[in-house]
Amino acid sequence: MRKMFRGAAALATAAAAVLALSGTVEAKPADAWAGCPDGAVCIYPQDQNPAVRPTHIFYKYGAHNLSNQYGNHWVLNNQYGGATANLCTGSNGAGCGSPIAAKTGVYANLTPINSVRLNP
Repeated sequence: MRKMFRGAAALATAAAAVLALSGTVEAKPADAWAGCPDGAVCIYPQDQNPAVRPTHIFYKYGAHNLSNQYGNHWVLNNQYGGATANLCTGSNGAGCGSPIAAKTGVYANLTPINSVRLNP
């Protein structure tokens, strides 16, 4: 009887371990697009075409100053809910061009660009 009880206890312990492990899920970005996480605006290295791995990832609304960005780069707006982004010739979000719509991107010459602005 004692052996049967130990066997049942071992089986119950193994079953509990399987149930506990089956609930574990690896965390992954919801909608990464070319390595750009969901809700972010990303800038990729010069002439990286197609876009694979971003060098700059921005989440916070407002202006983000850039430095040493020359030539053509992919800029992907992977924000949601209609949020836009602008490439701006001035620092701190001044002199912005046309908005980049959510879930779209542009292949742009960043030589004259000094900041990127994220808009709600």
